[in-house]
Amino acid sequence: MTQVNHETVDVLLVGAGIMSATLAVLLKELDPSLKLEIAELRSSGAIESSNPWNNAGTGHAGLCELNYTPQAADGSIDIKKAVQINAQFEVSKQFWSHLAGKPGFGSPRDFINPVPHLSFVRGEKDVGFLKKRHELLKQHHAFEGMEYTEDKATMAEWMPLMMAGRDASERIAATRSANGTDVNFGALTNQLLQFLSTQGGVTISYSQKVTDLSRSAQGWTAQVKNTKSGEQREIHARFVFLGAGGGALPLLQMSGIPEGKGFGGFPVSGQWLRCDNPEVVKQHQAKVYSQAEVGAPPMSVPHLDTRVVDGKTSLLFGPYAGFTTKFLKYGSFLDLPLSVRPSNIGPMLAVARDNFDLTRYLIKEVLQSPEQRLDALRKFYPNLNPADWRLEIAGQRVQIIKKDAKKGGILQFGTELVAAEDGSIAALLGASPGASVTVSIMLNLIERCFADKAKGEWAAKLKEIFPAREKVLEEDAALYREVAEQTSKALQLA
Repeated sequence: MTQVNHETVDVLLVGAGIMSATLAVLLKELDPSLKLEIAELRSSGAIESSNPWNNAGTGHAGLCELNYTPQAADGSIDIKKAVQINAQFEVSKQFWSHLAGKPGFGSPRDFINPVPHLSFVRGEKDVGFLKKRHELLKQHHAFEGMEYTEDKATMAEWMPLMMAGRDASERIAATRSANGTDVNFGALTNQLLQFLSTQGGVTISYSQKVTDLSRSAQGWTAQVKNTKSGEQREIHARFVFLGAGGGALPLLQMSGIPEGKGFGGFPVSGQWLRCDNPEVVKQHQAKVYSQAEVGAPPMSVPHLDTRVVDGKTSLLFGPYAGFTTKFLKYGSFLDLPLSVRPSNIGPMLAVARDNFDLTRYLIKEVLQSPEQRLDALRKFYPNLNPADWRLEIAGQRVQIIKKDAKKGGILQFGTELVAAEDGSIAALLGASPGASVTVSIMLNLIERCFADKAKGEWAAKLKEIFPAREKVLEEDAALYREVAEQTSKALQLA
């Protein structure tokens, strides 16, 4: 008979990416006595979505992402989401600033670098949109430093690579925010994990597959198998967090909590064109976002980015969307079919019915030739040399499918925290803006699942780490400026 080890922890976190690492560090900061374990399926941390080549590395702050400021049919532009995401990113920076001064955390410049954020549009209609967007955003203190131009000489200073060889008669415009960032979420995750490993009561285990989750008297019991040795064990935990990226949905279904019923997943894969030629790279020091094609998912907004990974600068262009039934880059083609349940088949069929444009778009993307990918890049960089660019496979994103009273089911392109009523288990589903706003999402989790502690014994420590939370940052211009200046200095961005 196989010997099964029994272990008990206060908190079990499944997945060693940016979400679990952030939550684990935050919980240990609030209560150093907590005993916790991070169980990761892969052989190390940050292998999936947090890996620097599996995401764009944009510190999403609403500065350049045009899909965060949608335009209605009447021409009006809504900036609420951009303001909200900007405030959430400032909360993330407060947490990273708090850790930057602690022994064992490492240097912030190993994971975050200053890179201007630009929006770039072509054609009369989009120029009008960008100008109106800028006028609205400039009225808010979070965007007061944003510049707008239709002057090609100015644009040649901002993005010289993109202006050389461009048609002089083309109508174009751009905005620029100098306070943008590039974030290596893989490096950040590993710094968080390294920091955790120096503390007592923390276990970080790899090659661990959770095969079952069941309720117990004290919380939850997870059946865990070592994929290398075959060893099996039971972990008893008072609280469980499912932060396994695309793998969180099957784990949520495994838990059987009623709050998880009805959720489905729609996996979207991605690819980039990558350039490492230093002569090309030095001509583009920015992240430049443009408009998405009609029918394209938000994650497919085209952008040409400066990317800093392990001290080396490259350029990325894309993403080019695709479709696979895998929920993780290193997952199984059976992930999607095995996720179908009686409770979610209705919403999934409704989404299939209502999203033919998205389906057509993904099929077109999958069938693109190398030359067609380069043609998309030429709209940004007319004088490109094909030999400088190679294809890089990005990570998987599983968009949320959820029940909807009117439509039966809707496809959601954000993130959603799903928690049991008693707060004993929570899962994070979805994708963008993801990693950039991890800290706000984890604070939301703590306030939902550890409500009494968050309002009571943890309140003072939370106030120390976070001098200003999201709503205050959105509304108090003076405090926003003060906090942003402090975090920029602490993160060596100033």
